[in-house]
Formats: sequence, C-alpha cells, structure tokens
Amino acid sequence: MQQGVRATGAIRLDTCLIVEDSEFDQQMMSRIVSRSHRDMQIEVANTLHSARKALGRGRVSLILLDNNLPDGLGANFALELASDQRFAGIPIIMVSDWPSPFMWEKAASADVLYVVNKAQFGARYVREALKHVRDRRRLKLPIESNAQS
Repeated sequence: MQQGVRATGAIRLDTCLIVEDSEFDQQMMSRIVSRSHRDMQIEVANTLHSARKALGRGRVSLILLDNNLPDGLGANFALELASDQRFAGIPIIMVSDWPSPFMWEKAASADVLYVVNKAQFGARYVREALKHVRDRRRLKLPIESNAQS
C-alpha cells in the first residue's frame, strides 16, 4: 500500500480528492470518477494527514471520504472541514463499508452531501455532487448540502 498522496498532477479547479486507505477501493473510486468525468483530475490520500496536505496545495472540487482511516475517522474530518471556511463549500461524499448511525449523525452535522455504502457507490453520486456545485456557483449562493443515501 502506498503512503502519502499520489498525485496525477497539480491540483486545479476540477480535482477529486479521494481519501481512502484501501488500494482496491482507491482504484474503484478512481475508475468511477475518471470514466464519468474524463477531464477531472484525481488526487489520492490514504491518511487524513495526507488529505490535509492535498487540500493545502490547491483547490479541490469534490472529496470522496472513507470513514475508517489509519489516523482518524472520516466523519470527524468532515466536521473539521465544515468548520473551516476555506473548505466548508467542498462537497463531500462519504463512501464507507459500514455506515453506522453515529457516522450518519456526524455526516449530517458536517453537511456531507451523501453517505453511501462502497458497494452502492457509482457515477451518479459524483454527477449529482458536481451538479450541486455548478448550480450553487451559477446562483452565487453558498454551497449547502444534506447527508443522504
């Protein structure tokens, strides 16, 4: 398993940050994003520490976030991002093996857009998240979201 961040290039406006420690799941999510949004760059971080570094380097337009990571919980990281104005507008999709009620509660508090089981994750969630961002930008409204399945 690779440590740190695997970058496919410099972060630009259309970058999806995948925060996931399983190489198998990283590849699955990368495949889904790249097939449905060919022009989107993908950055992979397998720890929260690496995700913070990636966010600090540039603009990320979407985050796919696992809950159980080596250095903490994705739901806590989502709360951290929601409380930071620099990152609060980035839509987050939590993609987890076992979404628990506790995780759902934290995700809702952090305005996570979707909470999805890994087996159910697909391109439609990515499309909807990016549509959400485009609609909010077009209307020049702050980005808001609701945790949904």
